[in-house]
Amino acid sequence: MRVRSPLSFCILFLVTFTIIVGCVNPATYIKTTTETNTSSSAVAGAVRLGFSAWPGWFPWQVTQEQKIFQANNVPVDLKWFDGYLESISTLTAGQIDANSQTLGDTVNSISGGADQVIVLVNDNSTGNDKVIVRDGINSIADLKGKKVAAEEGTVDHFLLLLGLKKAGLSPQDIQFVPLETGKAAAAFVAGQVDATAVFAPFTTQALKREGSKELFSSKDFPGAISDHLVVTRKFVEQYPDRVQALVDSWFATLEYMKANPDKAYEIMAKRAGVPVEEYKQYADGTRIFTIEENIKAFQPGSDLTSLQFAAQEMSKFLKEVGLSKTQPDLSKLFDDRFVQAYMKGLGKRG
Repeated sequence: MRVRSPLSFCILFLVTFTIIVGCVNPATYIKTTTETNTSSSAVAGAVRLGFSAWPGWFPWQVTQEQKIFQANNVPVDLKWFDGYLESISTLTAGQIDANSQTLGDTVNSISGGADQVIVLVNDNSTGNDKVIVRDGINSIADLKGKKVAAEEGTVDHFLLLLGLKKAGLSPQDIQFVPLETGKAAAAFVAGQVDATAVFAPFTTQALKREGSKELFSSKDFPGAISDHLVVTRKFVEQYPDRVQALVDSWFATLEYMKANPDKAYEIMAKRAGVPVEEYKQYADGTRIFTIEENIKAFQPGSDLTSLQFAAQEMSKFLKEVGLSKTQPDLSKLFDDRFVQAYMKGLGKRG
């Protein structure tokens, strides 16, 4: 769903980090090639794990370079995707075993017939997805009748509709302009539209328009945009021990980042293709989930902080915008046994 696509993203999330999604010149990453990270790719039977440019996912590079996968006895072929959408389609095609992607994109894949499982929450977007407006627009109500660009069906489109609903407006109250995220930001800067809903680093690009400003962001809608480790059901059923090792490696990485922040920043900024200081600018916009927050997120609830509730809302959204004809069966989408097992392991070690 979130087309956190093609660009170098800069954002750290030092145990608040994650992963909409999401800084260099956007043109830098607009490619569709896949890059394999380091030597683990040569290991036969390695877990094929995909990730792309979003701060909540850059820690996987730390995991790789600090040999944390090896410490957890799991061979991993870590694959970097310059194009986020390609990572989603590659997982759907079964050409990788696991991927880092948003809840919305995963629900969308399930709607299309994919059989996937969410086993871990990497992060929540807490401000790195924004609705940015031109000078003269000072409230959501002011969007009525205005041209608003966003990538249709993405989490930023979802964020836009959440804002409209909160202000008592409907999708029909605006002139929606469906554009790929990078093009939406460019159209806004060029003065072709009045507002745009985009994720970082496109937010930085959009804010270059004179007089532009943030109207609201994912910070105003906690839990609306979450990012996850998603695994094919076939892989979960065949290799639950390897899935557990991936989850254990993730939390071990967060511990490493807490103890070695400078080195972690260096590794992630390099993967993003930006200076460390630039990477740090996005630290507050993505919240990395702790093990306790993971456990809580998997529980039933009545707001977007509950994954089950959020998935149902996203499913309704996809149907409303015409991207899904029916609401999919989400009863088997979430599997929290791996985070639960990690938590129990902490108890034993403590």
